[in-house]
Amino acid sequence: MIGYVTLGTNNLARAVAFYDELFATIGAGRFLETEQFVAWSKSPEQAGVSITKPFDGKPATVGNGVMVAIQLDSTDEVDAFYQKALELGATCEGPTGYRGEMGGFYAGYFRDLDGNKLNAFYVNMTPEK
Repeated sequence: MIGYVTLGTNNLARAVAFYDELFATIGAGRFLETEQFVAWSKSPEQAGVSITKPFDGKPATVGNGVMVAIQLDSTDEVDAFYQKALELGATCEGPTGYRGEMGGFYAGYFRDLDGNKLNAFYVNMTPEK
């Protein structure tokens, strides 16, 4: 149902460099690109994430309560993706691990270079504990 999610940036070149490296770790690449906007996906038929300079020309701001969740195929993939984000300058919003009463929900939370909140997650109803 979701085609792509867009996050704002105040430094497109810096954000594109961050996401090029981060999404390369999961086999995602650019699938749409203009001077204002770049989007990544594993394939044009799958949902993607994009970064844009705001159309109205005003500064990009972070939405309170807004988060983009990236679904991955294993806890190892979540760990690697989360660690790569931190290596690229993201800040921790919650280290990787199983989350409370949600059983097999494994996730790590971080903020990108513009302060946008993301998480990488894997769902397995028979947790690998």
